[in-house]
Amino acid sequence: MEINRATHAFATLGHPGRLAVFRLLMRFAPQGVRPTEIAEALGLKANTLSHHLADLTSSGLVEVERQGRSLFYAVNLEMAEQLIGYLALNVGRARPDLIAPLLIPDKDTDMPATDFNVLFICSGNSARSIFAEALLRDLGRGKFRAFSAGTRPNTELNPFALEILQRNGHDIAGLRSKHISEFQQPGSASMDFVFTVCDTAAAEECPPWPGQPITGHWGLPDPVKATGTDAEKALVFAQTYAALRRRIAAFVELPFDSLSRMALQTRVDAIGLDALTAEKG
Repeated sequence: MEINRATHAFATLGHPGRLAVFRLLMRFAPQGVRPTEIAEALGLKANTLSHHLADLTSSGLVEVERQGRSLFYAVNLEMAEQLIGYLALNVGRARPDLIAPLLIPDKDTDMPATDFNVLFICSGNSARSIFAEALLRDLGRGKFRAFSAGTRPNTELNPFALEILQRNGHDIAGLRSKHISEFQQPGSASMDFVFTVCDTAAAEECPPWPGQPITGHWGLPDPVKATGTDAEKALVFAQTYAALRRRIAAFVELPFDSLSRMALQTRVDAIGLDALTAEKG
């Protein structure tokens, strides 16, 4: 990376507001986010956010794409990789005492074909993440230990969600709504994968997960907010269940024993993007 370009990028991220926007977009990567959703998550005024996005786009750190009448802003992952590499390899001279603590053993080797701990996060842990937990448990053929949690405390399982699970042959015994803090305690299970299945969960400011798990954003609208008759609400829950089933069915079929972590992250991202494109189409 050329020094002037690096300087521009570092200067752009030197503002707390722009850094906050970039960090939020990174949690959604590689997907894009509407400005209204960014502003709501960070509590920013529209004109302030507009300036931040313009600066981030000008520096090359963020890209913008128009989809219909909406603009979506996403991290330029290639640029982010170059910037991190410049800091670690050029500025830091690749010193092992600086770089080694950031790496995990065998980071770029094939993933072992053993049991994986997988956590699904949404806002309430009442429907979407509960669907995902039950689906992975039953579709995963014993290869995965599925967990779910919510970022909003004191919620309960939604009765429509439980009905959908039972109708599709899932055992609901033992399912309960849990707060994310249960999985952030000393001695908690180390996660291999962490997925957010709603936009508000991805926008939450959570500390990095120990062990650097592979992450994915498979956001879906909240079926709990569906209105209308009970039959109309049940249909929305059924559609959400079906969307998650397609994602998880694709996930469990990945050749984990032959993919590197980098390749696996790419495949996880692709599942979310492909599913999103199919649902929009």
